[in-house]
Amino acid sequence: MGESPYTVTTMPAARRPGCPFDPPAELIDARRHGPISRFTFPGGKPGWLITGYDLVRSVLADSRFSSRKELMLHPTIDYGDIEIPPAPPGEFLLMDEPQHSRYRKPLMGKFTVRRMRLLTERVEQITTEHLDAMEQAGPPADLVTAFAKPIPAVMICELLGVPYEDRGSFQEQVDSFMDGETSDEDLVAAYTATQDYLARLVAAKRANPTDDVLGDLADTDLTDEELKGISLILLAAGLDTTANMLALGTFALLRNPGQLAALRAEPALADRAVEELLRYLSVAKTFMRTALEDVELGGQTVKAGSRVILSYHTANRDPERFTDPHTLDLHRQEGGHLAFGHGIHQCLGQQLARVEMRVAFPALVNRFPTLRLAVPAEEVALRPETADIHGVKSLPVTWDV
Repeated sequence: MGESPYTVTTMPAARRPGCPFDPPAELIDARRHGPISRFTFPGGKPGWLITGYDLVRSVLADSRFSSRKELMLHPTIDYGDIEIPPAPPGEFLLMDEPQHSRYRKPLMGKFTVRRMRLLTERVEQITTEHLDAMEQAGPPADLVTAFAKPIPAVMICELLGVPYEDRGSFQEQVDSFMDGETSDEDLVAAYTATQDYLARLVAAKRANPTDDVLGDLADTDLTDEELKGISLILLAAGLDTTANMLALGTFALLRNPGQLAALRAEPALADRAVEELLRYLSVAKTFMRTALEDVELGGQTVKAGSRVILSYHTANRDPERFTDPHTLDLHRQEGGHLAFGHGIHQCLGQQLARVEMRVAFPALVNRFPTLRLAVPAEEVALRPETADIHGVKSLPVTWDV
C-alpha cells in the first residue's frame, strides 16, 4: 500500500475563464499530486480518478478492467439504487470480450488506413463545397454550422448509407441528443426518433443492400437490433468527436497565430498538426472502467467492483510524458497520445477522423488567409462540461474580402 492518495470530491463543472483548451484546473491539480486520486461519485460512492498517462494507458490495455455498461456509475449524476441495464445489442463500446469482438471484427476491414485514405478525394470534395459556400455567403460565419459539423456529418451519412433527402432531419435528431444541453424530455424524444430511423434504415438495407458499411453488414448474421446498435456507435464515434475537433482545433489555431502560420507555410506539417491538436484538445475527455478483481495501480489497491474514471485530457497533458504539455506545438516530435484511447476499444474510426482533419484544417486556413475570430475569445461559448465531448457551441469567424 502506498501513501494516502489525493482526493477529488466532484467532477469539475467548468474550465478556467480564458482557458478553453486546458482541462479543468482541479484535474490538473490532481495530476500534480500523483497519477491516481480517490474520487467520490454522486451519492457518496467511492471510486478512483486516474490522471497520469502511464496509468491510463495501462488500464485501457488491462482485461481486469471492464467496459460493461451495467457496471458503471455516472460521474456527475446520482441514479440512486436504479439498476443499470447492459448495453443494447450492437453497442460494443460498452461490452467486454467475447461480445465486443463479435461486433467489432466485421467492421475492422472497413476502417483500415488504406480504405480511409481512398476516401481522401471525397473528403476533399466535401470540404471544398463547404468552403465555397462560406466564401460565397461572405463573412461573418459560424464555423460550427458552416464547416465543422457538415464535413463529418456527410461522411458518416455516406458510410451508413443514409439517403440524401433524409440527412437534414437525421442530423438534427442526432445533434439534439449529443449537445449536452437538451432537456431530458427532448433528449429522449430525439434519441428515440434516431433509433426509429436507424431501424427503418436497417430494414431498407436488408431489402436492398447498398455499397456502404451498413449495406455490407446487412449481409451478415447480425440481427436488425444489433445493426441498429452498431449504427448508433458509429454515429457517436464518427460525428460529434470530429465536428468538435474541427471547430475547437480552429479556435486553438486562431489563438496561437505562430502555429497557424506554420501550418500555412508548411503543407507537410498537416499530419503532425492533426496529432498535436488531438493531444492538446482531447475532446473525448473521460472514459470509465470497473475493476473485476483487486488490482495494484500507482501504489494503491483498486478493489474489485471499484469504478475508475480515466481522464484522457490530463493524461495527454502529463508532464512526465510530454515536454511542455500545455503548449500547442505543431512541430512536436513526441507521439503516442491517447485521444483515440488504447487497447481493444481504441477508436475504430480514427483513420477516418485523421483524413477529415488532415484535409479540412489546411484547406480552411489557406482558403481564408485573414481568418480570425469575429468576437473576443472570451465570448466564444463552450459546450457544458456535462457534454461527453468538449467543444464550442458556435465559433463566429470573419475574414477580409
